[in-house]
Amino acid sequence: MSQHEQMAALLIGLETALSMSDRLKVYMDFWRNMPATQARMNFEAALIDFHVLLLRFLASAMRIYQKGRLTRAFDPFWKLEDVRSFERDCDRIATRAETEAHNCDRTLAASGRENLDNLLTQIDLLNLPFAGGAAFDSYQDDLDPRCHPDTRVDLLRQIRDWAKDPQGKCIFWLNGMAGTGKSTISRTVAQEFADQGQLGASFFFKRGEGDRGNASRFFTTLTRQLVAQMPSLLSSVREAINADQLIFEKSLKEQFQKLIYQPLSQSLVRLPILVLVIDALDECEREGDIKTILFLLSQTQHLKSVHVRVFLTSRPELPIQLGFERMSVDAHRDVELHDVPRETIHHDISAFVKAEFTKIRNDYNWTMSQDSCLSADWPGEQNLRAITEIATPLFIVAATICRFIGSPQWDPEERLATILEYKSGHMSQLERTYLPVLNQLLVGLIDSEKERLGREFREIVGAIAILADPLSTFSLAKLLGVSKKRIDLRLRPLHSVLRIPKDQHSPVRFLHLSFSEFLLENEKCRQTSFGVDGIATHRMLAECCLKLLSGPEGLRKNICHLESAQLRSEVEPQTIRDHLPERIRYACRYWVHHLEKSTTRIHDQDKIHSFLKEHLLHWLEALSLMGNVHHSVHMIGQLELLTVSKAFRCVTMNAK
Repeated sequence: MSQHEQMAALLIGLETALSMSDRLKVYMDFWRNMPATQARMNFEAALIDFHVLLLRFLASAMRIYQKGRLTRAFDPFWKLEDVRSFERDCDRIATRAETEAHNCDRTLAASGRENLDNLLTQIDLLNLPFAGGAAFDSYQDDLDPRCHPDTRVDLLRQIRDWAKDPQGKCIFWLNGMAGTGKSTISRTVAQEFADQGQLGASFFFKRGEGDRGNASRFFTTLTRQLVAQMPSLLSSVREAINADQLIFEKSLKEQFQKLIYQPLSQSLVRLPILVLVIDALDECEREGDIKTILFLLSQTQHLKSVHVRVFLTSRPELPIQLGFERMSVDAHRDVELHDVPRETIHHDISAFVKAEFTKIRNDYNWTMSQDSCLSADWPGEQNLRAITEIATPLFIVAATICRFIGSPQWDPEERLATILEYKSGHMSQLERTYLPVLNQLLVGLIDSEKERLGREFREIVGAIAILADPLSTFSLAKLLGVSKKRIDLRLRPLHSVLRIPKDQHSPVRFLHLSFSEFLLENEKCRQTSFGVDGIATHRMLAECCLKLLSGPEGLRKNICHLESAQLRSEVEPQTIRDHLPERIRYACRYWVHHLEKSTTRIHDQDKIHSFLKEHLLHWLEALSLMGNVHHSVHMIGQLELLTVSKAFRCVTMNAK
């Protein structure tokens, strides 16, 4: 058995121990509130055995951790069969504890049974990892728009009719180019289905937003929502988790079959049509995962106990087109937004623009004296038509222009004139939209100031475009090593393209992926001071992450000052947040990602080699405290692929 396999086995065991310790904590909370009975004593004995099992395993892991590197390099310190035996013991004692909990339930009144039901629900939800912010009504996307009542009328009617038809096709695929308003439509229909009790679950993919940018937590996130919507699924999901504690790390197919398809197929509750809303599937990172998701979702058409419908949006990119081509034509219905009659789109954008300009005028006049107010007919029918023409068929263009003109720090009339200057000329719609926003930053500056502004823009806004997970301005300043004041100054004029919360500890986000793509890929933008070099920015972020982790507030042994043999489940989340603040957690999780994207190679005695010699075990400890230890094997594998030296391999193998 190779040392890599030994390390993988140990990490699997640690992940199981962490999961079971969370479960044990819930059992302990239940035990403390029980009356003194024989059943309670039996339950207590099972929990003691549970504690002993976990402590023995963790003590073994601690002994391995304390061995010298040379010993770990030559002594086979762990066997896969030991981990499998530990998993079986965990399953056995967990089953015993649950049985004893049921025995306790027989001695309780109805209120006690309700407490037990709540206990089991907590256990199941604890064991269901999820992608934060992926649901349509998540707090961080609460301000994202829904369709204006006068827009998308015919399309929304089609979607409603499809969702009501028991004979309808399983998947409704709405596709269109970037900026056509797909996500706004998704949020609108998800809200309608939720209001009607018809929404089973939703997942809004978003590139660069952690777990929302990949499929690793896709099916578990849907499962959590389905269980909340259909409590009858709880027992089937619980059985699947008990049968395989590591189901969350298995293939997408296995997760889908055991956590979604089988529970739904075993449901005895006859329900009306249940809708899943999946937005921006094209923003899922791996093409293979996209094809797998499409195939698995199409299998819901075979369910008999419940009619499942999947409303799905994406750009019409090749992996998704191929996924649908391999699917039966009876399984999906396709609507292309760019095939919607231009007059319909023109009407919808016109209605949106009129409503937004009315709001801009009213908001501006509310803050101005009578002689400075905009006229009641501002901006006039001719200008409204001009803005509508510029924007059609892209809603993102209309929305960005309105935010730009309505910025409270500027005169709306002057900003409208700036936009109209870009009406003519050989430019794409996104160039007509984003270049005025960027060029406005340069007005009134001399050459040296323009050069400095461009450099700081590429550093700060370029970093936001590249980040694997959004950061707050406070954390971004700490990561980049610049003042927060400097970041605030650079972001202040960009409210039309960035969501910048007033709370310095809330993350900054791009309002639309198209702006990030514009900075990174558009040829005209690259010719300006604002074009972002993706590889160079990844390299900068990797260096910033390593500098932060190696610095005074960075990594060290026992970073949370825990007592010996203290279980992770006993550590207060606030303690972890205090000692591993957002910027440190980001650097731990993503420095390898940025290094890989920068195409940097690792050499003997370079900064990366030196960092790992000093901090590799501290880094693994931090990942464990963060609940991300399962990612470490993959990241170490990525590092080994980047190395050109034998010495580095010795460092990582000794650590394993």
